[in-house]
Amino acid sequence: MAPGDYAVLAATDTGTGMPVDILAQIFEPFFTTKPVGKGTGLGLAITQSIVRQSRGYIQVDSAPGSGTTFRLYFPRADTGPAAPIDPRPREVRGTILLVEDEPAVRDATVHLLRRERFEVVSAAHGQEALDLMRLRPGPIDLLVTDVLMPELGGKDLARRLRTDRPGLRVLFVSGFSGDQQELEDLDDPDTAFLPKPFTPQQLRGAVRRFFD
Repeated sequence: MAPGDYAVLAATDTGTGMPVDILAQIFEPFFTTKPVGKGTGLGLAITQSIVRQSRGYIQVDSAPGSGTTFRLYFPRADTGPAAPIDPRPREVRGTILLVEDEPAVRDATVHLLRRERFEVVSAAHGQEALDLMRLRPGPIDLLVTDVLMPELGGKDLARRLRTDRPGLRVLFVSGFSGDQQELEDLDDPDTAFLPKPFTPQQLRGAVRRFFD
């Protein structure tokens, strides 16, 4: 930590605590000790990202049988009158259609994209996305979609949307190496691939590539 004055938010529980091997991985995106389908492990990765954006730090103390304490350190603001709040809404950078069948991943991704000043329309699978687009015929600047989903997969969804929206830019995400090889071979400047698991920083970089 850099020397300075910090405000500290601490939260302590009296649970079972964590062994060293678990403690070393808790901020890794998608790391979880829960059974398959019961959690994605994105919560602490997103928390760490938000704290770092505020130039802060997280400290964790835990041991088996001793509970866990999280301390969030935020640099104290300089004394003096607060700057006036601009009542005008921040300019929206673009509209993104996000299609992801895992609820926790979808919610976390929506949160990250909205923090980047994007308007986000989300759907749980390709067919739901098509239905939403029929009800919302406005422009879409970028489609961010998982490749393998129930109802209708990402590749078929992109093809059908591009029928009505030629030149639609698409960011595919997938945790399967076969999808990565197939999609990276596409010589298409309007298409990109982001492998899972990804960090918040990697998601931001992949999306900004289409807008900056």
